[in-house]
Amino acid sequence: MTETAIIFTPKYYEHDPGSGHPETSKRLRVIMKEVRPALNGDDRCKLVEPGLAPLRDLELVHASDYIQLVKRICKLGGGLLDIGDTVASPESYTAARYAVGGAIKASDLVLKKKATNAFALVRPPGHHAGRNYAAGFCIFNNVAIAASHLIKRQNIERILILDIDAHHGNGTQEIFYGTKKVLYISLHEDPREFPGTGFIDEVGESEGRGYNVNIPFPFRTSDKAYLRAIDGIVIPIISQYAPQFILISAGYDGYHADPVAKLSISAVSYATIFDKLLRLASRFCRDRLVVLLEGGYNLRHLGKLAMLTISRMSGFPYSIKSESPPVNEQVEKHAEKVIENVKKVQSVFWNLEH
Repeated sequence: MTETAIIFTPKYYEHDPGSGHPETSKRLRVIMKEVRPALNGDDRCKLVEPGLAPLRDLELVHASDYIQLVKRICKLGGGLLDIGDTVASPESYTAARYAVGGAIKASDLVLKKKATNAFALVRPPGHHAGRNYAAGFCIFNNVAIAASHLIKRQNIERILILDIDAHHGNGTQEIFYGTKKVLYISLHEDPREFPGTGFIDEVGESEGRGYNVNIPFPFRTSDKAYLRAIDGIVIPIISQYAPQFILISAGYDGYHADPVAKLSISAVSYATIFDKLLRLASRFCRDRLVVLLEGGYNLRHLGKLAMLTISRMSGFPYSIKSESPPVNEQVEKHAEKVIENVKKVQSVFWNLEH
């Protein structure tokens, strides 16, 4: 029987970017409201509390000076960590260390077969954070630290990081841009507005050349083109790479009713995507798959989308009513052109039909 570990601690609620900020603790509260029934007496899901990540875990990815800067700002009462909207409160340093602890705990549970798979409901999110900077609501890069932990301490040589957040994970890309031990694939909205990275020609460098794949969709891209990219680009590349471990940066801000991002993906497509990923995990890496929460800001739907993912991972019965967003034919044509251009660029490294 599948057993899915749900990584969570109330410490995540204590990170407070301030009134009106989209990355509110209410995000996790609505998720936990949906998740609780699966944890009450059902052995397909189990709740696991993470530990506080020690400094050596943070230093797998981040510069010591940056870590100390975050600690100092929080100790002084909090404030802006970047020039935009990444805000720390007095408890943010501790909460962010627990988020890193959650990412590592999830990875170790799955690696050691103490769970079939795991969903780390971490907060603050991480994929925009670089080695020495915060960005896009992210303080420490949870998924990058988990991958580095698996590579440096657990001798894993091929890790897939699939990023389905609506925004490009600039920090994750930067951290692994020069290595083939991590295949980073990101599907995201046009990055010219934010974060300014994630274009088709960013393919990696040195031994990492060909192991960085960006699929930047036009605003309002909907299910058809998104799933075509999954089937025509993502799955073939993953199949050729044959990962030993799969990490998913799961943002739900691609959902068509999200107030922050500008994609138009339906709930049905999220379920379809995770079904495909679970099959890949079974085929290539003995079911070793860990999901880490990134974005997603529609408080009415976020909990349901996250629980829908957990239901696919665990087999717990759960369904939601899903509306299909309207399709803009002009946008779809543009998206199809993006897909063909990505195939053209990536065909230098992978066998892709185009």
